[in-house]
Amino acid sequence: MNFQTDAPIVQKVYDFYKILYLTIGKMPKRDKYTLGEKLSITNLDLLEFIIGASYALRQDKINLLNKASIKLDLLKILIRVGHELKSINNKKYLTLEEKLQEIGKMLGGWIRSRK
Repeated sequence: MNFQTDAPIVQKVYDFYKILYLTIGKMPKRDKYTLGEKLSITNLDLLEFIIGASYALRQDKINLLNKASIKLDLLKILIRVGHELKSINNKKYLTLEEKLQEIGKMLGGWIRSRK
């Protein structure tokens, strides 16, 4: 998949979703359709806001980036909850957290460059 070159964060979020999707598939049944579903929807919302920001006019871009930042924070919390409830194993948790930190740095840099 090849996204706009000015938004490499889109590719990072896309790649994160693939890892998250496989992780959700291995969750216990009780969590897959609640926590797993919320994780999936939140990640897709994040992707939507970032893609939107990559195409948005200057005045609309910061609003979309702020919404993306909120979704990213929610993802971090939900993944932590999944780990604490033992729905996400330690190895996957560390991988997901590392990827989210990288996305967070990219998103933060993008937000700072627009202010």
